[in-house]
Amino acid sequence: MRRLSMRSLAALLLVVGLGVAKVSGDEVAVRCGKILTMNGDDQIIDNGWILIRDGKITAVGKQGEVKVPEGITVLDGSHLWAVPGFIEGHNHVGGSLWDLNDGVFLTNPDLRSLDAVAPGNDNMKTALAGGVTTVLLIPGSGNNMSGTGTLLKGAGETLEDVVVRYPGSLKIAQAGNPERYWFGVRRAYMNYNTRQTLKKMRAYHDRWTAYEEKKTEVKPDYDPFLHDLRGLFRGEFPASVHTQIYQVVMMTILMLNDEFGIKAVLDHSTFDGYKNARLIVERDMSVINGPRQVFLDSTRRRLNGCAAMWWGGGVRRLSINTDSPVIPEEELSFQAAMACRYGWEPYAALRGLTIEPARALGIDDRLGSLEPGKDADLGLWTGDPIDPRSECTKTLIDGKVVYDGSKKRRF
Repeated sequence: MRRLSMRSLAALLLVVGLGVAKVSGDEVAVRCGKILTMNGDDQIIDNGWILIRDGKITAVGKQGEVKVPEGITVLDGSHLWAVPGFIEGHNHVGGSLWDLNDGVFLTNPDLRSLDAVAPGNDNMKTALAGGVTTVLLIPGSGNNMSGTGTLLKGAGETLEDVVVRYPGSLKIAQAGNPERYWFGVRRAYMNYNTRQTLKKMRAYHDRWTAYEEKKTEVKPDYDPFLHDLRGLFRGEFPASVHTQIYQVVMMTILMLNDEFGIKAVLDHSTFDGYKNARLIVERDMSVINGPRQVFLDSTRRRLNGCAAMWWGGGVRRLSINTDSPVIPEEELSFQAAMACRYGWEPYAALRGLTIEPARALGIDDRLGSLEPGKDADLGLWTGDPIDPRSECTKTLIDGKVVYDGSKKRRF
């Protein structure tokens, strides 16, 4: 039996004597002035409670409607807004930045960002002060297909502490950097090379699928470079695609989504990429926009906000990225604020920091909203996070306070 402190024992005896639910040391109640749940009903709760047990949310509701057990640890945020932890879909600082850019070949899908993860590094600690709790660490865009990404939480000491899912994605760059690869290549060869690599990957997956389904007795040779990538064709993780110009975005849609049936998430999606909005809506695809938030459209002689143009074109699966360290990770909410300054809608932008990137990356069963059963990852803010005057005073991951601005501010 676990040894109890005198304080814990006294609390336990009090609970038993009152005949209420047993309270363990891992139970926390967060009192909130306002809760933005980001659930399916877009429920907003004033003067509410969030109950947490063993790192998971057990209840969310108004004061008086949620039964708060006696003796539970209470975190008072009665003057603060509770918002789901922000999720960044394009991060390069969750690991060793130099090790993420080993582009020996134009396509090396088997390079593993998992091997470069650096738990608890200073960049991620600062990100916590901006309410960012989960990131997709991905290789760079110096080559056409640069390796697998890793979904990470922002606090922890070991790999096991921080990894949410590996692989988190397959990173592909459809132009806009790989042109500089060695002697220089252009879009036609990049598209050819990406297609050939994907054909090789799919053929390997199909051979193993046929064997596993007993359609053949011939066991395929095991390839350690391709085996982890089979989940791409089972829909277990997406391809996160560095793509941003009208023609390049269209090729991403036609090749990855239509030809190969891969779940492709459009990353960056800036410049005039928004002209493909109708194609995105028809296919129910996700766009993670940023960090450039404006584009001068010389054909229309106007300055457009990129997120606003995607939104105006009907795209609702829309979120924001920083491409950190291009923009510091902790400024993710400020990127959303800029998108609103150039025409996007503030509540949509909040969804674009929380539930929408979770949906895009396939982790919305665990993260992205404040609902019972989900991970207790949240930020406590002095006001609307889209307002640059607001501050994240505390950040929780798995129900534990991992940043407390009242003790020491990071920025």
